Amino acid sequence: MQTFGMLALKPEGIELDFAATAQWILNFFAGLSLEQAAFYLLIQNILQYVLCLAAGHLLIMMFSSRRIAPAPAPLEQKEIWLSISCIFLNTAVAVIGFQLWKAGIIVIHTSSNALSVVTDVMCLLLLMDLLMYLTHRICHIPFIYPWVHKTHHLYDNPRPLSLFVLNPLEVFGFGFLWLAVIAFYHSSWLGIVIYLLMNATWGTLGHLGVEPMPDYWTRIPVLGRLTTSRFHAEHHQLKEKNYGFYTDVWDSLFKSISEGYRKQGK
Repeated sequence: MQTFGMLALKPEGIELDFAATAQWILNFFAGLSLEQAAFYLLIQNILQYVLCLAAGHLLIMMFSSRRIAPAPAPLEQKEIWLSISCIFLNTAVAVIGFQLWKAGIIVIHTSSNALSVVTDVMCLLLLMDLLMYLTHRICHIPFIYPWVHKTHHLYDNPRPLSLFVLNPLEVFGFGFLWLAVIAFYHSSWLGIVIYLLMNATWGTLGHLGVEPMPDYWTRIPVLGRLTTSRFHAEHHQLKEKNYGFYTDVWDSLFKSISEGYRKQGK
């Protein structure tokens, strides 16, 4: 086998070397100034915003016959501006993360070993799922709710844009939670990328208002613990239920899951 930078030439074809790719990206960012890093991170957040909205509306068209929440009201300017502000606030969090990484507080390794990457993704997923469940419940405490989380619930018939309609305090709260997790848990670059892709995917799925998953999804062992669009749509309608993000594990454990959720498809 011969290697050429990030590509490995094998007899059966060309293969991307993820470890080399990760090292190249980390080296690239290590050489950037704060302003340059902010520019690239802003572009990344704009792309994520556009892709989530495009994918979300495509899924709504594909599964329009499986609506699980009333159609949202006409789009308001406030929704648009809140969502756009989320791009810049998320970028600010990413820039802080960049500085913490440059300072050695956040450590990212370049392993592409399959077991290592899967372990990283599972640890990040479960840690963030638990912490986001707990902070989400805290955000619903009556004297905290108006200051932090009420903004997101102004639009309880969700559409893909609703994913980005957040109070700035909530954006920073979840952003700093994520930075704390990756400062505590030294993940691989690939594990972080896969987790962030899953985070964007599940965030989009939770705000569709339609259900792409089959009715029997919740009856599939292990896999069925991953939440569906219906799960978060029910939270928007029943605010004291379904606080989880990626799984229903913590809601099941702490008795906050909606009564009918796991009965769907039976």
